[in-house]
Amino acid sequence: AQSMERSGYARGTLTVRQGLTAPVPDPDPVEWLTMADMMGAMSHGTGHEGMNHSGMDQGSMSMGAMDHSTMDHSQMHGGMAMDHSMHGVQRASDNPLAKPSSTIRHARTEYGTSVDMRVDMPRTNLDDPGIGLRNLSQRGLRPQGHRVLTLADLKSIDGVLDDRRPPARELELHLTGNMERYSWSFDGLEFGKSTPVSLRHNERVRIILQNDTMMTHPMHLHGMWSELETDQGELRVRRHTIPVQPAQRISYLTTPHDLGRWAWHCHLLFHMDAGMFREVVVS
Repeated sequence: AQSMERSGYARGTLTVRQGLTAPVPDPDPVEWLTMADMMGAMSHGTGHEGMNHSGMDQGSMSMGAMDHSTMDHSQMHGGMAMDHSMHGVQRASDNPLAKPSSTIRHARTEYGTSVDMRVDMPRTNLDDPGIGLRNLSQRGLRPQGHRVLTLADLKSIDGVLDDRRPPARELELHLTGNMERYSWSFDGLEFGKSTPVSLRHNERVRIILQNDTMMTHPMHLHGMWSELETDQGELRVRRHTIPVQPAQRISYLTTPHDLGRWAWHCHLLFHMDAGMFREVVVS
């Protein structure tokens, strides 16, 4: 497992008995990040049109795309996650939360000097190997037939996870930043300027993360599992940390079983220290 800038790696060996070793592959060559890497490597040819760089232009916010019937507007101003709640019990076929929402909503706090970019056309695919790992065979860096494991390859072996309930609500947060200011945040608010995200004990909730930056962010929600799903609501696998690539929109379900205060942050620790950290309170 090599670091992104190839400065080092961690080695793990599985053997049938103690003392055996295996050849250690050479690290991949150092690669400079290209615009395709930082703009999301969108497979449908949209390298730029999905990005909105008018960080100070509040008039560019498309209010018409928001579903005002399901949004709690108080969440838009106080630094809290957007809450798209479903009230009452419905059949699964009638459940508007059967699939994650695809409507792009930018919080008002994303419009300021701490955010230099917003994504209006995110991708939702899980089969992208990521920065520095794409098309290695074609570039002669690995033998023909070499594959890189992606999130799309992972699947829970029992087909179901520990909570069969559909989500009762959605929380949507955007990963944001300003690369010139070395600022990283949720919804344009660094830790210290934001309020805690509130979860109810044992509720079933869907979390949507959209990456509005040019960097990959491995996101870790402490204290509970993150049950990754596709953009069609198909559950895939249970994880602790989920990487969110540039211009990507992903969702996962969680059930907070343990009361208390929990950390939610980017596992690139510089990003965490620079503000991409939120407190989560389960009560």
